[in-house]
Amino acid sequence: MKKKVAVLMGGISTEREVSLNSGKAVVEALDKDKYEVHEVILNNKMDVINKMPEGIEFAYLILHGKYGEDGTVQSILESMDIPYSGCGPLTSAMCMDKNITKKMLRDSGIPTADWTIARSIEDIDYDKIEEMGYPVFIKPNSGGSSVATFKVECREDVEDAVKAGLEVDDIVMIEQYLPGDEYTSFVLDGEVYPTIRISSPTGFFDFESKYSTGSNAAKEEVVYLEDELQEQINKASKAVWDTFYCRAYVRIDFILSNGKFYVLELNTLPGMTTTSLIPRSANAKGLSYSELVDKIMETSLK
Repeated sequence: MKKKVAVLMGGISTEREVSLNSGKAVVEALDKDKYEVHEVILNNKMDVINKMPEGIEFAYLILHGKYGEDGTVQSILESMDIPYSGCGPLTSAMCMDKNITKKMLRDSGIPTADWTIARSIEDIDYDKIEEMGYPVFIKPNSGGSSVATFKVECREDVEDAVKAGLEVDDIVMIEQYLPGDEYTSFVLDGEVYPTIRISSPTGFFDFESKYSTGSNAAKEEVVYLEDELQEQINKASKAVWDTFYCRAYVRIDFILSNGKFYVLELNTLPGMTTTSLIPRSANAKGLSYSELVDKIMETSLK
């Protein structure tokens, strides 16, 4: 008998469109000979309950941002006794909050860039910013997909960037800029998959370069680093996996600056579009997109 699977997508965050694109790709990839697939598009908070088909045996979460990646939906599904893909509520909530993530990284001895937060314009700590030095990155504390993220070169531009961030979140993070290349590490069931290096024509991995397929698209390539660097990123990836009690799969973003890897953030429900990073990493290990989708479900059910 086919397993009854609901693919949850959409949601109410700023990353709704990315979620819809990823969700449709997953629906297409799921083996219809093995699964009875139901597409569930969330338009409000109650849809998780009201739109869930009867008898669902597994919820495939293709959601991003608040009310999706923050542990809320995961908690609802646990109360409904429906297994789901990805990390549990606590891990999801911790990783969604960049400030908490960085505190846990720092407390665990895992390198991450310096930072400060602001809850209002009056709350901006210009002394701390001066200490870190310009440029800095300013972004929503709980956002994703680089929405409302700015590289700020001088004090005069800080206020406008913070205002933009506060339009989509209650807290804004102001983070030290570390020069270097960006890398991402995909971890599936505790195993570190091939590393991907990201280079963007805009200078950082912003929303346009993430999801564009034209001349503004970021260059994403699987790389095989020299042994010492590969060991460093693999070791850090496993340490992050253990520190945050990750389950099933996670994507960890790094910056390599002056020969040292620093963790930028964790993604507990990474993008699964045709241009997303983890399918590229899985493919380099010989897993097709469809096989990856299957393996995520398999490891989530362990």
